[in-house]
Amino acid sequence: MFFRRFQFSRDIGIDLGTANTLMYVSGKGIVLQEPSVVALDLERGVPLAVGDEAKLMLGRTPGNIRAVRPLRDGVIADFDAAEQMIKTFIQKGNEGRGIVAPRLVIGIPSGVTGVERRAVREAGLAGAREVHLIDEPVAAAIGAGLPVTEPVGTMIVDIGGGTTEVAVLSLGGTVLSESVRVAGDELSDSIGVYLKKVHNLVVGERTAEDIKIRIGSAFPDDEHDETSMDVRGLHLLSGLPRTINVRAGDIREAMAEPLNVIVEAVKRTLERTPPELAADIVDRGIMLAGGGAMVRGISDLISHETGILTHVAEDPLLCVVMGCGMVLEDYKRLERVLDTPDFVRQAA
Repeated sequence: MFFRRFQFSRDIGIDLGTANTLMYVSGKGIVLQEPSVVALDLERGVPLAVGDEAKLMLGRTPGNIRAVRPLRDGVIADFDAAEQMIKTFIQKGNEGRGIVAPRLVIGIPSGVTGVERRAVREAGLAGAREVHLIDEPVAAAIGAGLPVTEPVGTMIVDIGGGTTEVAVLSLGGTVLSESVRVAGDELSDSIGVYLKKVHNLVVGERTAEDIKIRIGSAFPDDEHDETSMDVRGLHLLSGLPRTINVRAGDIREAMAEPLNVIVEAVKRTLERTPPELAADIVDRGIMLAGGGAMVRGISDLISHETGILTHVAEDPLLCVVMGCGMVLEDYKRLERVLDTPDFVRQAA
């Protein structure tokens, strides 16, 4: 019991998302689910808060404190802040235990460049002995319970905060994939642009996200389109705070453009899919994962546009991190789905 409690190291799986970071520790399950936000003290150059605490500071900081989201569009935009965030999350999730640094499996968008992959790997090495990367659609498919290692075509659409990943998988590998940098953040931004253009109201990103979660939708529904909510913001003409009432139907129309980009990415991937795999996808349907899959009616929109039945995973937010965790728990069988570091590949 003593040795099991204080293992030399616990392997860790991380879904390093633009909006949220989730962590899976082998033998324990999911131990952490917090926003990907860091608050930095500019005078001392140290992080003041990470995660939930830091998110509360977004848009509310004095001059000497800066609250930042180190990832934009699924890739590291602020390397130092990302390194501090990963380090803090590893310490928090692992409770400081383990004599040896852990092995890390990090889920990243499939469309990132070699340089961006290296940046993630180097940021992870700040708190780990070895870092393996896994493409998010593969991790999401494993986490959603799809038979990725079998000779059957499966299609996964992972709608995160910064990127939407569309992939066709078979035999543990990616046959086709497309990554578009339009996802949950762009849906929130489109709401902010609509309020500014139509109502002359300026709102922060947290308010826009709240509107998306509460009344946002992707597919017409007469009953839901009539629901409304009060929104507070700064009126452009008077320069004073003001409250307005917005309808769900108007918000759906405001979100139509980024939603259309996501649908077009799904269609393009289907057009390029080999016939045998396309037949499997028609039989099995399309699986949606990621936080964006929780937008009301998005599965109906994709079904309507493609003619293929579309399902939402049981826990769409947890799919990628659960996939990383399942790779760690069954490492021998699933090792080949990981991205091998460049220097190992060259040495081989």
